[in-house]
Amino acid sequence: MSRKRISFRTELPLLIWLVVVWGALWRDFSPGNLVFGAMVAVVVARVFYLPPVELSGRFNVLRAIPFAIVFLGKVVAASLNVMFLAIFRGPAVTNAVVAVPLRSHSDLMVTATGHVISLIPGSLVVEVDRSTSTLYIHGLNVRNDADLAKLRREVQDTEAGLIRIMGTRAEMEALQAEGWPATRGARS
Repeated sequence: MSRKRISFRTELPLLIWLVVVWGALWRDFSPGNLVFGAMVAVVVARVFYLPPVELSGRFNVLRAIPFAIVFLGKVVAASLNVMFLAIFRGPAVTNAVVAVPLRSHSDLMVTATGHVISLIPGSLVVEVDRSTSTLYIHGLNVRNDADLAKLRREVQDTEAGLIRIMGTRAEMEALQAEGWPATRGARS
């Protein structure tokens, strides 16, 4: 079975990342070590084929900064909430696994959304259905349908924020068609 040839330009971000990881693992960023790491990266990329991650070619820093600030606020608030639940509610806390379909079918966007959600205490991605771009989220303190809807909305808001930061034009147009104007505040 022959595989599609990937252009060097498409593969370059992966190679750079592998060289950075190589230098970090060896704690040595000398030119000789980085050149050797680049050779290892090329061999790894050629021998252990992974489908290329398609980048949109855009990154909006003006959207990323508020997103990061809101994300940090959510981490702090969720940490305090988990602490409260652990101290005062203990084993009486109810949980649920919720299926959340995402808009984007991009591996990068699905992965980024899953990681952001998993970094917020009280929620964890337990499964990803790549064929339908559905995240299965374990949510803490989910008691009723309103809590289910709130968890789904938070995940979809996070995805919307990531799309505004680095999504493709088609993903941006889909957001706007849903009523998410490009100027909408950072809810994610």
